[in-house]
Amino acid sequence: MNIVVGTRGSRLALAQAEIAKDALLRPGAADAVDIRVIKTIGDQRLDLALKDSGKNFDKGLFTKELEQALLSKEIDLAVHSLKDLPTEPVEHLIIEAVLPREDPVDVLVSKIPGGLDALPEGSLVATGSPRRAEQIRHCRPDIRVCDVRGNVPTRLEKLVRNQEWSALILARAGLRRLQLAPEQERLSFLDTSLFVTNLTGLLPAAGQGAIALQCRANDSAVRSILSRINDPVSWDCVTAEREFLRLVGGGCSVPIGVYAKVEGDTMILAAIVFEEAGKLRQGSVTMPAKAPLDVAEVLYREIYAEDR
Repeated sequence: MNIVVGTRGSRLALAQAEIAKDALLRPGAADAVDIRVIKTIGDQRLDLALKDSGKNFDKGLFTKELEQALLSKEIDLAVHSLKDLPTEPVEHLIIEAVLPREDPVDVLVSKIPGGLDALPEGSLVATGSPRRAEQIRHCRPDIRVCDVRGNVPTRLEKLVRNQEWSALILARAGLRRLQLAPEQERLSFLDTSLFVTNLTGLLPAAGQGAIALQCRANDSAVRSILSRINDPVSWDCVTAEREFLRLVGGGCSVPIGVYAKVEGDTMILAAIVFEEAGKLRQGSVTMPAKAPLDVAEVLYREIYAEDR
């Protein structure tokens, strides 16, 4: 079977589409794969801050046009960064597979070594994510945070050229997939040395580091192929994370960090929620991994127990 795959056109999106293509071309899956670029509103409106996106556009800033291409049968499946997909299901569409997840950790890309603790008081750190901004402020109240948009290379260029910026927060997964800093703690960009440090104290976005494959719910042929390349552990982890996000009612504009990991038969789910009134909620649960939806519900009830 020949499959037409839709993707955004950024370097990272195309790299992820190639990962999906390699998975689809495994023996017993697709015969041929054609990658087609679809432009989304999020790619075109670089003036729009993610924290304001929910006020001006429908949810799905980076996904809606891909889903429309699926519904119109312009493409057979869409490749998404799972963290960009709203938790509300789209009628007639389904997420059928999640590929093996990359490391979901956030990293600090800094002009000086030593990570977050080494940044001087008043340093300016750039991020386009309310979740990252709130967690950085929580860890270092003396740090200033500014907004940034654009793809990964664009953000790195802004860091290098802007003398006021001390650092930038990115996802380790994106750097690896772009082969900019697969394992190293130092990154050379535009002849400038930058230092990459894992922010282990920050919880990632739901689904961060995971590639999701979405298709039409009635396309049994494509669904059959996708079911063969789905990674069960990654699927269970992101299912728990996204269910927690759904229960809270969060999206790109709500600062929520949530991360699930499986150890043997056990799942550990941790979350942090920053509310508008300045209230912080956080917690974690450890439960059997076989029921990720139940794990999410238990954590949700625990964190919001005082409201009942």
